[in-house]
Amino acid sequence: MLPEDEVQLDPKAVLAAALRSERERSGMSLSELAKQARLAKSTLSQLESGAGNPNVETLWALATALDLPVSRLVDPPRPKIGVVRNGEGTALQSEQGDYAAYLMSAGPAGVARDLYRLNVEIGPGRISDPHRVGTIEHVIVGSGQALVGPTSNPVELGPGDYMVYPGDVEHMFQALTPGVIATLISESR
Repeated sequence: MLPEDEVQLDPKAVLAAALRSERERSGMSLSELAKQARLAKSTLSQLESGAGNPNVETLWALATALDLPVSRLVDPPRPKIGVVRNGEGTALQSEQGDYAAYLMSAGPAGVARDLYRLNVEIGPGRISDPHRVGTIEHVIVGSGQALVGPTSNPVELGPGDYMVYPGDVEHMFQALTPGVIATLISESR
């Protein structure tokens, strides 16, 4: 048996699913897309049902009308499932106290976004120097109480609280109770 990412799918079914998905994403009706691609509506309907057998010209016309590369119709990106268990992830320890940030997900190429799980204990907290101009941080506290945000105006957060603040100014995270767990998303523009 082939691994999941190597399973060979029926090309007509792949095209049908991708075409329907991309058409719906674009907000076009079947008639509208057929008109823009200069195809008969019945031809497009057959392709979306997996019954059609398009030539290269038809694929190019559809891709152009949908404003996307042909590859998105014949080999669309497949979502990957990733799981990082509690205690896993790349741990980044702080010298400023009992503060550990676990990198759960790094942004893909071209996307400046990282996702961390924070495990923080009572102590002096962590003061972060300003990051790159335009950086924004999002924090959601899962358990415990913490003082979070710009050092000039931190806010006390509790379980379920969310805060967004500029990460391009000096900012802080300080546990006010034992065993604080939070999620931090850092994004840059």
